Amino acid sequence: MGLFDKLAGWLGLKKKEVHVLCLGLDNSGKTTIINKLKPSNAQTQDIVPTIGFTIEKFKTSSLSFTVFDMSGQGRYRNLWEHYYKEGQAIIFVIDSSDKLRMVVAKEELDTLLNHPDIKHRRLPILFFANKMDLKDAISSVKVSQLLSLENIKDKPWHICASDALKGEGLQEGVDWLQGISYCSSL
Repeated sequence: MGLFDKLAGWLGLKKKEVHVLCLGLDNSGKTTIINKLKPSNAQTQDIVPTIGFTIEKFKTSSLSFTVFDMSGQGRYRNLWEHYYKEGQAIIFVIDSSDKLRMVVAKEELDTLLNHPDIKHRRLPILFFANKMDLKDAISSVKVSQLLSLENIKDKPWHICASDALKGEGLQEGVDWLQGISYCSSL
């Protein structure tokens, strides 16, 4: 059973399609995280960088998921906003070992949060401080500080340290999403 199966509990819905936006800079691990969240029989062995975007559709026991895996390359980031209206939750992935681009990640997050299609909605945002297996990775607490996540007051958010290759930290994020289902409706 994949972690998206567990999101069924979070949403409390039967046979409904759920739209999740997976955003973050290029090479942060978005596609790898999505792959690990899928049911094991739907996972792929070869992960390649996303060009533009891909739409992953798959079913779990009670939900049909549409995950928009958006390329984080600079020339494609302007595509993100075309999917904001459909999004019901956001997964924002940060490469915790890429200190040089943390400022760019913060700028993109600020742009996202201030977009008219996001700003006035109470969308849950799950942050994965990914690549914690690398020796130069900074802690999720430090990532949170560098991104000024404490300033997000109008949306439920949570940050998890993760290693997408091993699947570590992903369950914590799914558990958090399940927990907020009682406080917000999608």
